[in-house]
Order: sequence, then structure tokens, then C-alpha cells
Amino acid sequence: MAELNSALNSDIWQLIKNNIISKNLDNKPLLMWLEPTALIEVEPQSDSHCFKLSVPTELHKYWISNNLLEVISSEISAIHKSPFLVELIVTGHANTTNDDFDRLMPVAPTSPVDDSLNLVKNTKIHSNKDTLNPELTFSTFVVGRNNEFAHAVSYSIAENPGTENYNPLFICGPTGMGKTHLLNAVGNYVRLKFPHLTICYCSAERFLNECISAIRRGEMHKFRQRYREQCQILLMDDIQILGRGEAVQEEFFHTLNYFFEKGQQVIVASDRMPKDILGLEDRIRTRLEWGLIADIQMPDIETRVAILRYKAERRGMSLPQDVVSYVARISKRSIRELEGNLNKIKMYAELQAKPITLDLARKVLATHDDTKNITMDEIQKLVADHFKVRVIDLKAKSRTQPLVTARQVAMFMVKKHLDKSLVEIGRNFGGRDHTTVLNAMHRVESQLSENSDLKRDFDEIETRIHNITGV
Repeated sequence: MAELNSALNSDIWQLIKNNIISKNLDNKPLLMWLEPTALIEVEPQSDSHCFKLSVPTELHKYWISNNLLEVISSEISAIHKSPFLVELIVTGHANTTNDDFDRLMPVAPTSPVDDSLNLVKNTKIHSNKDTLNPELTFSTFVVGRNNEFAHAVSYSIAENPGTENYNPLFICGPTGMGKTHLLNAVGNYVRLKFPHLTICYCSAERFLNECISAIRRGEMHKFRQRYREQCQILLMDDIQILGRGEAVQEEFFHTLNYFFEKGQQVIVASDRMPKDILGLEDRIRTRLEWGLIADIQMPDIETRVAILRYKAERRGMSLPQDVVSYVARISKRSIRELEGNLNKIKMYAELQAKPITLDLARKVLATHDDTKNITMDEIQKLVADHFKVRVIDLKAKSRTQPLVTARQVAMFMVKKHLDKSLVEIGRNFGGRDHTTVLNAMHRVESQLSENSDLKRDFDEIETRIHNITGV
């Protein structure tokens, strides 16, 4: 115990964090979640020690539990050779000495906005009519497998606008997936870190309308000044609208060229890929494809649960776990739908002066819930039938390649469509370790973009699952 106290005095947790950070310098999402943690104490127990770590919010606790716990445990093991447990405790305080994280991470779960948001509110607006939303920051963006790449690239650009090989950045995804949130997050971050830069955040519709108005009034010189000479960073939303007019596309094309020649950052968002925007000129399409395209899709059940918990926390709501699971399961169309369902439950509970329960949630969302339940056994059978193997083989120890692929796809599908933990999934696939499930998910995710045959298999199984669930 004396040795342990000595280690604590030398700041064992800071050493562990430094080790993790040094091995993951390129993983900015990981660093954002890890930095606010602190070691409260190491409590001796009967046959082990309990490392109690403080985290600022429930969302931090959830994300770290699902994404960082193994990494943390591995680093503790390398230093502390005795058996131990790790417990995460929500304290409502960010524990960090890093100035950037102090400004950008939420430090109190009961506060509607953090210090960085208040600073943004007090920052001078540089000639923008469509002002940035101060609540849409990186600290309020929930990262999951569906948006991790888009988040990481956006954060990297915000730290070094115009200097990375990500110009332009094209964020693509269906409506309500967080594209606008990322545009605002970049703008808010840049305003804090680079206050000398002028940001132009606008919708493509505003750009189109102002361009047409300027043409009619003979004031194109003012229009070009506003969007070129008076702006160092261009953030434009919903650019699929630009396919409507030739004159507007001409101006947009020259605006893009102006920014590229000056080495200034452009980030645009759209609900479709450049090649799918009807009426868009080829010269604009090629320039948009010249940079980097980051795709965002609907979050999986795990990320939807994290988003729901965070949204509820921001509203001061206490949601039972069964309500969280239910709302996350039926809200599969967009994040806005997820938030809308939460608002309905909150309003109904307040009007009726009733506590939030699963029965109340089902009553409020009865007309919205058109989904049917699918079980793990059913998913295993669908995958087994598709790959022409037996379900019992998915749970066996065989390592033949076709069977390994089928097993990994089945694990991935179960995690995506059911609210099951990695441990529970592994248990239902022949008692496998949760790390095996995690590796399977990473393997399938990486292969989907490279293996067209696997992608075709994946899509066919997805279709069959959707035919059962109705979504």
C-alpha cells in the first residue's frame, strides 16, 4: 500500500493519460474525451484495488466505458501489477490543465452552455447575417462510428484552417445527421482560436438569393466583396440547392477558386454526393471532389443511446434505462427525430405532471412506433442462411475463412440493430470474449469500403432485416 501511495503522489493517472495520448496522437476524438478525467483515489478492497476516476458528465462516462476502458485498463496493468477495478464517477467538473480543452469541453452537466459558448456569444460577429449557433460546438457533438471520420477531419481543420490537404471539405449525409452541427462547430472553434479570421457561414439558399438580388441591382461588386475579400473561411450548408441556376454557379465557381488560390478554407455540406447533385456544372463538381469527402450516416443504436442521454441531461431530464433503449430503438430516421421524440415525452410528462416511464413513452410515441422486434436468434439465422452455413457453426470454434466472415457480419448486425452489449453478444456467439466482438466490428467496417462482394452481402442482409422491422 505504501508503494501505491507513492505512485499516486507522483501522479500515476497523469502518467497513464500521457501514455495513452502518446500512442494516439492522431485520434483527436479520443483525446477530447480522455483529457477531462482525473484520478479521485485508489480504494483498497478485499482482493484488489478500485481506481476511481472522475468524469464531467454522464456522456463522458458512457463513451469512455464503451471506447476507452480497455485502453485505460491496459495502461494501469502496465504500472499497477496487482488485481484492480476501474470505476467512473460523474462529478460535473472537467479536470484538465489544457487551455483548449478547458474552453471547448462542457464542464457542468447542469449548465446549458459551457464557458466557450459564453465566449462565442460575446465575440463580435463579423458581417454575418446567418450567425453561428453558439450551442453547436465540438463538445456538444456526440461521436459514433457513423460520424467519427467527419468529426475528426472537421476538428483537424478547425485547429489548422487552410493548412491541411482537406480543402474543400465536403460533408455529406441525409437530413438531420449533424452536418450543420459540424459546420457550426468548426466556426465556433475557429472564432475562439483564431479571432483575427473572418468567417462566413451561410446556407446555399442565402448565397443564391443574394446573388440574384445583386445581379438585379447591379451590385455584384458588393456581393463579391462580402463572400471573397471580407471572408477568410467559407462554411456553406445545403449546397445541393446550387444546381438551380447558371449565374449563381458561375459566382460560386469563382468564389471557390478565390479561396483555393489564397489557401483559405472551404467547408460545404450537402444531403447528396457531388456527382448526384442535379444541374451542377462539371467544373464545380470536380473541385468539390478535389478535396475530401466525409460521409455521415444514421448512428447505430449505441450512438443513439449516447445522444439521447446527452440531450436528456442538457434538459435536466432523468430517463430510466428502458425508456432510453425504447426511444433510441424506434428513432432510426434522423437525430432530429430522436430529439423530437424526447421533446414530446418531456412535454407530455410536464403537462400531465407524471413521471417519465416506459408506459408513458409508449403512449406518447404510439403512432410513431411502426417497428417490429427482431431477435438475436433471428439475425443469426438470416446471416447463416445468406452465407449458407448453420447457426450452430456461427457459435462454434471453427476458423475457416467463409465461416469467420459470416460470424463477424452476424456480430456486426446484432450490434447495429439491437441494444446489446459486447459482452452479451460474445456470450451468444459461443462464449467469445467482448474483444473478439469489437475486432469483428472493426474488421467488417473496414472491409465494407474495400470488398464489393462483402458490401453486396451486407446490403442484402440489411434489406431482409428492414423487411422484418419495418424501418
